[in-house]
Amino acid sequence: MSETKPKSWRDNIVLFGALAANLGIAVAKFIAAAITGSSSMLTEGVHSVVDSGNQVLLLYGQRRARRPADAAHPFGYGRELYFWAFVVAILIFAIGAGVSIYEGYLHVMEPEPLVDPLVNYIVLGIATLMEGASWTIAMREFNQTRGEVGWWQAIHDSKDPAGFMVLFEDSAALIGLVVAAIGVWCSHYFNNPRLDGVASIVIGALLAAVAVLLAREAKGLLIGERADPAVIARARAIVAAHPGISAVNHVRTVHTAPDIVFAAISADFDDHLSMGAAEALIETIETELRTTLPQLKSIYIRPEKTADAVTF
Repeated sequence: MSETKPKSWRDNIVLFGALAANLGIAVAKFIAAAITGSSSMLTEGVHSVVDSGNQVLLLYGQRRARRPADAAHPFGYGRELYFWAFVVAILIFAIGAGVSIYEGYLHVMEPEPLVDPLVNYIVLGIATLMEGASWTIAMREFNQTRGEVGWWQAIHDSKDPAGFMVLFEDSAALIGLVVAAIGVWCSHYFNNPRLDGVASIVIGALLAAVAVLLAREAKGLLIGERADPAVIARARAIVAAHPGISAVNHVRTVHTAPDIVFAAISADFDDHLSMGAAEALIETIETELRTTLPQLKSIYIRPEKTADAVTF
């Protein structure tokens, strides 16, 4: 069985919280940009719209990934979530960063007259509170899953892109809000509206950097990453503990979904075992592996002489 476990709305609270925050913030930013003519506020509005679309795509990817295995996809559709995560990274780069940099360039070349920035500051303050709430939810959920592992290592090891992608988006959004506020303040303090355009370009560069980072992580998941080394070591120990096994040549794993792993195991069986005894032993080992490591949904155990096995 290769069907992923259905998630309730509580399991997706990070995505739903970020979606609600970004939709409300986007409306407020666009209104402020229309009133004040601020380039950085318009850029921030585009940023929020892109983030909202990203959350929708990740939710869609999760729904598609939950489809059960069939003849065409015997290991299920779990990796479709990784595909949509990669699409999200591309959208951040192409639309979020691209529009921000382009809009900033236009504003530098053709600056608009300055108006009262009070509306911008009010919207930026509200946006910071809402983004901060979304970031807090994402950080809390991420900390629960990472345990004692370092922050960056946990992101690199994570097989569920939804959590760390929202965390990165919210972090970039909070930094972008600070940059936008600095840009609005500097443009008025120095009476130079071009500085607001410069802030927009800086926000675009920030989004481009985040997009490249997320694309790198999503690419690894899409290609196929091994299970946690602790899971591999545990599986090896279970197989090696059986008296009929002379040696475990290798345990190769790949995530087909965030919580589903395919395992291919090569083991050297005792030469004195009959065919029937070897088959019974394989069934026993598979049952123990599934009981101890429930994420191993598909297990293939191959009897193979150690001398003939490729052990990389």
